[in-house]
Amino acid sequence: MSEVLVLAEYGDAGLRKVTGELLAAASRIGTPAAVVVGAPGTAQRLAGELAAAGAAKVYAAESDQAATLLTIPAVAALHAAAAASSPAAILLAATVDGREVAGRLAVRLDSGLVADAIDVTADGATVVATQSIFGGAYTVRSAVTRGVPIVSVRANSIDGAADPAAGEIVALDVPLDGVNAATIVARHPEPSGDRPDLSAAQVVVSGGRGVGSAENFAVVEALADALGGAVGASRAAVDSGYYPHQFQVGQTGTTVSPQLYIALGISGAIQHRAGMQTSKTIVAVNKDAEAPIFEISDFGVVGDLFKVAPQLTSAAAARRQG
Repeated sequence: MSEVLVLAEYGDAGLRKVTGELLAAASRIGTPAAVVVGAPGTAQRLAGELAAAGAAKVYAAESDQAATLLTIPAVAALHAAAAASSPAAILLAATVDGREVAGRLAVRLDSGLVADAIDVTADGATVVATQSIFGGAYTVRSAVTRGVPIVSVRANSIDGAADPAAGEIVALDVPLDGVNAATIVARHPEPSGDRPDLSAAQVVVSGGRGVGSAENFAVVEALADALGGAVGASRAAVDSGYYPHQFQVGQTGTTVSPQLYIALGISGAIQHRAGMQTSKTIVAVNKDAEAPIFEISDFGVVGDLFKVAPQLTSAAAARRQG
């Protein structure tokens, strides 16, 4: 089987969850191979996790420059890995960085790109990507007809896992001398506290305009903490100053697809729905019985969120303690 290249996403704590999902998707259409871009020693540090997640090979594109230049090292590394392996496809996470790398790589390889897929399968020798479009009104299946298929995949959309593999490290020679690219001079990660990362959380509790104020978001946070989940916010809540922008869920924010999504005081504008509608179970609480959010909810409660949410919090906390 042909290799399927996956750009590894990782942090100080190791691989990000989406990398395992990408390797699982890659295993459906070929032999998974991870591409690691970073400082010397990064691939060796991640090799065990990548092997356990299904990577048969780990292409290491390592240099001091790779750790300090923005975007270009990943594009160059995937280009070099594609030249070395003639892959069946190249998969990336549909993150802010992943989308930019995917677009630049498509131009460099003169290949087609399918963005923000929720599934990847093989139809014979053809790689087929499934997308949820127009705010979830339609599901379409697309295939690239030119070059190597490049697919960016939405986090939390791929179920299952690939079988463990060898994780053989293969060094890639990716010259970056003279590259004209932005240089990273400092990193200032947003404090996330003890809650899980929003984009990878299995449970997300989001608040909207109906929460009413920044102080009232304590109700949203309490329920999220009782369920061990992440906190999100609608664009209306963020624009009103109720919660920081990095927690915005929606088409212009973070796309999430958790096992459980709870919407408190969110009307369900299409901008918000586009970023959370692939959640496995959706629960909505809104005092407006005609709110569009109820159209996609699995469970809906018409009521005052300040009465309903604390009851959910108490029940969840009691369940965890018991």
